[in-house]
Amino acid sequence: MSLERAKEYLESKGFGDRIIITEHSSATVAEAAEALGCEQGMIVKTLSFLQGDQSVLILAEGTARVDNQKYKARFDCKAKMIPAEQVETLIGHDIGGVCPFGIKDGVTVYLDESIKKHTVVYPAAGTNHSAVRLTVEELESCCGAEGWVDVCK
Repeated sequence: MSLERAKEYLESKGFGDRIIITEHSSATVAEAAEALGCEQGMIVKTLSFLQGDQSVLILAEGTARVDNQKYKARFDCKAKMIPAEQVETLIGHDIGGVCPFGIKDGVTVYLDESIKKHTVVYPAAGTNHSAVRLTVEELESCCGAEGWVDVCK
């Protein structure tokens, strides 16, 4: 169901033809880069956080790591990842396929500045065997983000 929701969303934005189904797992950054034949940094990892009762996704460059001090300065709270067993319920996609496409209503999405070092990027498309090839500008235009943040090192 996650792939179908992501595909429907991407088709509504004009990017449905960019979905790539991988033969091998793309659940981790390393696996996705190998399956897609690209650098790990070109993979967009979607990090899931809770800010009080609010679910938040931050899209970051594949090799970036969250800087807790930057996160707290930006959001005025400690970075608290959504527990693995709650991700699908709160976001609409399970771990390995979390993406900003076809997510549950009320989830807030941000893009981290780390993504800007690439021209083309590959976020997941709802499953651990999928991705979508987009330019950074296309990702920004279609992911429904609130804006850009700088919370990674």
